[in-house]
Amino acid sequence: MTLKHLPVLAAITALALTSRAQSLHDLQQQFVDLRFGMFIHFNIPTFMNQDWADPDAPASLFNPGKLDCNQWARAAKSANMSYGCLTTKHHSGFCIWDTKTTDYNVMNSPLHRDVVKEYTEAFRAAGLKVCLYYSILDTHHRLRPGFITRQHVEMIKAQLTELLTHYGEITALIIDGWDAPWSRISYDDVPFEEIYTLVKTLQPHCLLMDLNSAKYPPEALFYTDIKSYEQGAGQHISTSTNRLPALSCLPLNSAWFWKTDFPATPVKDPRMLVNEDIVPYNKIYDNFILNVAPNRDGLIDDNALAALASIGRLWKNEGPSNPLPPTEAPIISSNLAKHQPANASWSDDMNIMDFGNDDNFHTSWQSNVTVKAPWYEVELGREKALNMVVITEDKANMSAYRLEVHSNGAWKPLLTGSQPGRVKIHRFATVYGDKVRVLIDKFDTPPAIAEMGVYYERR
Repeated sequence: MTLKHLPVLAAITALALTSRAQSLHDLQQQFVDLRFGMFIHFNIPTFMNQDWADPDAPASLFNPGKLDCNQWARAAKSANMSYGCLTTKHHSGFCIWDTKTTDYNVMNSPLHRDVVKEYTEAFRAAGLKVCLYYSILDTHHRLRPGFITRQHVEMIKAQLTELLTHYGEITALIIDGWDAPWSRISYDDVPFEEIYTLVKTLQPHCLLMDLNSAKYPPEALFYTDIKSYEQGAGQHISTSTNRLPALSCLPLNSAWFWKTDFPATPVKDPRMLVNEDIVPYNKIYDNFILNVAPNRDGLIDDNALAALASIGRLWKNEGPSNPLPPTEAPIISSNLAKHQPANASWSDDMNIMDFGNDDNFHTSWQSNVTVKAPWYEVELGREKALNMVVITEDKANMSAYRLEVHSNGAWKPLLTGSQPGRVKIHRFATVYGDKVRVLIDKFDTPPAIAEMGVYYERR
């Protein structure tokens, strides 16, 4: 170890000591209590009039001649926001910090300044919390389906290590382009538990949230500390049933990154944003983040500044939100049952057993109406360690059931369950087996399983 490593190690140790006493539930509550923040989409797409940039666009394109992160912070304060979140790397892979992992970064642009550093310093100086956005999908570095290598995973880990060790305390890390229907990079291609563990090791108090609500059901925290909803993509939180810590996002303009027509095009109505987003969402444990896109000079346009100031006159942060209900810990491990051979009691062909572990929560195995004692089983190929089973029903229906594990040629009882709700999460001491099955004893209508997951999580 050399002396140059000591400041980084000291910073990591200090962050770990200050946050050791904070439970995940406490951190989730603190995030919900922030209520309202500023998303800042600012990266190479800003200079292309597109939200999805050309992955071969040269770094020389990134040239914000009047960049002023202090202006962004003042604008956030004018709206009574509590934090910001900046796009450190978007889907085309351009890094706007001084990274050692790739030449495709801001230090090789005409700006030649660390934007992440300037942003974090400006927002902290204004009394605002700091969050960062990071895309797993990276088309410039060919980190996309069919091309992902272990070197890609190591690059991700190195980049996240830089972001979580060089820029002070990060309240939350918002991940995008990972296990989404459009990005198709699974949590096995880039192992979620490995990345999650790295983040928590570097900054135990940093919440990791993945924008994956397009795929995963709203009743549980699948691969995220905070349930995240992109409203513009049709993801809407329930204002009547949500009991999870949540984030909802929406752009102030018509798109995420700045477009040439933004200065002359009306932005969203501030009164509508307050009355239809901030206020109702805050009541149901949801933190609302509004995207504001800086222009090619690196400044927020006048019409956006006026809208933010108007929001600040209409809405004030009233402090802590409602107490967050207790919730199950996030599911972060690989699903051992995904796409494995499955068996079940009689079902119609259109609802056959393969649909119960196909990694698609919109399909399901459904028991035939005549079956009195339905069951569903997943084969694991060989005996494996497991300590969690999650059953997601198509609709909440099963009210009594038993889980069994097949080990050494025989079925053995695992547990008896009666959890209400659509998603039933069962954690238990580690056992070994090559099959897992659920025997369904009580139900109102023919049971339907959207996904049966089997996991071995690190504890």
